[in-house]
Amino acid sequence: MAKITPADIDTLTEAGEAVAKGQLVAFGTETVYGLGGDATNPEAVAKIYAAKGRPSFNPLISHIDSTNNAFDLGEPTLMAQQLADDYWPGPMTLILNKTAHCPVHDLATAGLDSIALRVPSKTEARIFLQAAGRPVAAPSANRSGRISPTRAQHVMDELGACDDLAMILDMGATEEGLESTVIDARGEAPVILRPGSITATMIACSTGLRPIAPSKDIISPGQLASHYAPSKPVVLDAVSSKDGDIMIGFGAHGQDAVFNLSPKGDLTEAAANLYDLLRAADMEAGKRIAIAPIPEEGLGIAILDRLRRAAADRP
Repeated sequence: MAKITPADIDTLTEAGEAVAKGQLVAFGTETVYGLGGDATNPEAVAKIYAAKGRPSFNPLISHIDSTNNAFDLGEPTLMAQQLADDYWPGPMTLILNKTAHCPVHDLATAGLDSIALRVPSKTEARIFLQAAGRPVAAPSANRSGRISPTRAQHVMDELGACDDLAMILDMGATEEGLESTVIDARGEAPVILRPGSITATMIACSTGLRPIAPSKDIISPGQLASHYAPSKPVVLDAVSSKDGDIMIGFGAHGQDAVFNLSPKGDLTEAAANLYDLLRAADMEAGKRIAIAPIPEEGLGIAILDRLRRAAADRP
């Protein structure tokens, strides 16, 4: 069984060496914890899919330690350069066409000609990536479709018994609490494939272009209809709890609930608490989880995206 290991320079170096040997390492970022493996090694990528029980048509994000190294894997467009200048390192993933010499294996990109790239802002994460010396494919470190982990203990609870998991690097609670915004930056206008803390307004300010709606093709993580789901059914826009409900409030709605995403109605606080409280509610006795209304504006758009997928019909 893997152990939770404090992240210091020695363990970060050790973790990078483990990835280079084909092992898996769970590590923290500013968004959620990732399950990392060598993106150039098909056996390592296969271990990620197996550990998560993840559909192989769902591509993985390759994490890189710097923008320059990221653009060595994906062909930069003017739009991508503008976005990278403003939001990398940070909670943003760019979809680009793979370069001719891109070493990332087709298994990590689900056989697509495109690649999903991210440069995380967490210093320890970039030290680990630098120590690995290669792109690290890293979906969230949980079983596929389940609640994303925002603490090292969440990873232990989900994947601690996985034989292929060498280490769980403890980098503390994640600051953002929601996965990165995913942007297809290959065309004439940006396409938000997964909303996050980099909003449409921010993207338009950087590029001078208004984001357009995505197609239904799955070319990035987070596009499956049912995702981020607890084991209990989830109901949204609940103004009060019914018998058998575990209520998660927001602001004035659900002030008497056991859990509240943000008693003061702060969307940033709500995003940071979302997965933690979904996990806590899932462990309570009750038939379903009822979520108070969330305003569909700013970061609320990303929160509602995750909650609607959590509440979707299960496959």
